[in-house]
Amino acid sequence: MNEKFLNTYKRTGLILEKGKGATLWDKNGKEYVDFTAGIGVSSLGHGNPVLVKAIADQAAALIHCSNYFLTDISIAFTEELCQAAGFESAFFCNSGAEANEGLVKIARKYGSDKNPNKNKVVTLINSFHGRTITMVTATGQDKFHKFFGPFTPGFSYVPANDIAALDKALNDKTCAFLFEPVQGEGGVLPLDSEYLHQAQKLCRERDILFAADEVQSGVGRTGAFLACKKLGLEPDLVSLAKGLAGGVPIGAILARGACTETLKPGDHGTTFGGNPLAAAAAHAVLSQINQPAFYAEVERKGEKIRNAIKSWENPLVKQVRGMGLMIGAAMTIPPGDVVTACRERGLLVLTAGEDTVRMLPPLVINDDEIDRGLTILKDALATLSSSAR
Repeated sequence: MNEKFLNTYKRTGLILEKGKGATLWDKNGKEYVDFTAGIGVSSLGHGNPVLVKAIADQAAALIHCSNYFLTDISIAFTEELCQAAGFESAFFCNSGAEANEGLVKIARKYGSDKNPNKNKVVTLINSFHGRTITMVTATGQDKFHKFFGPFTPGFSYVPANDIAALDKALNDKTCAFLFEPVQGEGGVLPLDSEYLHQAQKLCRERDILFAADEVQSGVGRTGAFLACKKLGLEPDLVSLAKGLAGGVPIGAILARGACTETLKPGDHGTTFGGNPLAAAAAHAVLSQINQPAFYAEVERKGEKIRNAIKSWENPLVKQVRGMGLMIGAAMTIPPGDVVTACRERGLLVLTAGEDTVRMLPPLVINDDEIDRGLTILKDALATLSSSAR
């Protein structure tokens, strides 16, 4: 591997060259079915002509102008995004971690405007909210709480789906409850709908912000624009990123109600966030995904993949779970073994949590690509199962 890169990733050694739809090719011409979408980013797949044209046209016109100015494309995109998500206003940044940082700033200012001590944030055990110091602290996994201290104070963690534990944790010093409707990095674990509705009620009763991290689950990934919409929830704040601009870096905070007025000029900002190039790319994504028929197809394709894996009854697969095209298969062997076996055969998948193979295909993946990917996965699992006996 190139030693000029900092040693922050366990790289595969694969050097990719081009892609189309949900298919990728490496520099040697080997073909791979892509069940990763760049970790849920390439929502429209690779080489999507509408997205490519939007990026090229905007790059030729204006890439960046700073947030002291507006552009027609940023105005149009923001209006369409708020309408699609059902929110009143938005702030744009460059990543999911940044979006969550800004979300916490809104929550703490909202709380401290009422009570100087109302600044604590409750999150869930097994959560993941990003790689900055504060978001590593917000993440409810002990393995991330090493090496980089001192960590940002003011966070506590409770078990998911335990409403009694949450009830006890939410007090007069709590400004927000931050959750992922589907815990992605933690193992593709959908939270219980009844639990979330009870949590929302508790937060409303105590003037605590109900805040959803939809960095991975949002933008159509779960078969609706937001997983929270699908579950009938109405968070005060939502963070988005990953698939929003189809591969161009962007993050967003969506706000409704009193949260829309919390930040004032000078309270928060960004140099690159929401630049015209990112806005044009995200506008192109929205134009293609925000349709009931598109979401129905995401549901259908996700169900097809989950049902196929279950039907094999492979002893290595403990459980198949997920929502839409956010899919996890819990394994009895290290999931990295499955990732390697699939890659060798021409399928790219991911891991999540301690035991899960994670699949986040492009939302536009077609049935032929699904069938080819499933054939490879089935063969890899059958081989690994035979060798494990």
